[in-house]
This record gives sequence, C-alpha cells and structure tokens, in this order.
Amino acid sequence: MKVNTRLFGEIDITDDKIVTLEKGIIGFPDLQKFTLIFDLDKGDAGVIKWFQSLDEPQFALPVIDPTVILPDYAPSINDELLQPLGELTDDNLLILVTIKVPEDIKKMTVNLRAPLIINADTLKGGQMITEDENDVRFPIYDLLQKNAKGGE
Repeated sequence: MKVNTRLFGEIDITDDKIVTLEKGIIGFPDLQKFTLIFDLDKGDAGVIKWFQSLDEPQFALPVIDPTVILPDYAPSINDELLQPLGELTDDNLLILVTIKVPEDIKKMTVNLRAPLIINADTLKGGQMITEDENDVRFPIYDLLQKNAKGGE
C-alpha cells in the first residue's frame, strides 16, 4: 500500500506493518489503520517515533516508549479492554504514549493517562484510559536530555 504523507512523502507499507485500532484513537474514531515510522538512521533505536495514520495521510502523532523516560511505567488497564488485542506477553506488548511538542520544545509533554497498547503479533491495538491517575501532561524534555547524555 502506498500512502502520500505530509511529513514523510510517499511511503510504501506492507500489510505486516499495519496496526489496526478498531475504535480509532481518542477524538479520531474513524482513524483505525496506522503504521509506526522511525528514523532510518537510528533504526529501531530512535527514541521518538511517528504513529502515522493510513486512513488520513496528513495525520501523524509523535510517540515514545514511556519506559525510556519512566522505567517503572506500568499502566493499569481493565482486562476487558485488552481482550480484543489477543494474548499479551512481555514479548509482544508494545506501549507507546503520545507526545505534545509546543513551540517552546522545553515544554514538551507526554500523555501517560491514555497510552497506545499494541499487540505486535496480531497488530491490533487501542488507545486506552488507564485506571490509575497518570498525568495527561507529563513533562519530558529534561528526562530526554538526561537520557541522551547517558543518564548524567
């Protein structure tokens, strides 16, 4: 499938790279097909990735693995919400949180309250509201800088 995106130009996506969110994402229920795009120079190790909509090629969200900034992040999510994704294990579970990047990049935040939960085996996912009181606007700029410097 070829998609002409706003940020990345034309990209060719194979079926094994398409993630389906049956209920879409919060605020955009009709956007159900996505792919994960990362910096080819950094490979899969790039910290910030893009969750690119295939239904609306102009729509892409910056995302990050929350354990990069908070190693103990473990959202509490109702098991019933997770069932449609298939059996989740440590090996196939992918958790991402969306990043808000304002004009002043030092005020960059992530939404820890509504992570994207993806089963890498079934390629099914969903944006889920956690049962715990996680922050919707958790500041990450300083944590990313510290991480980039090797934890110093």
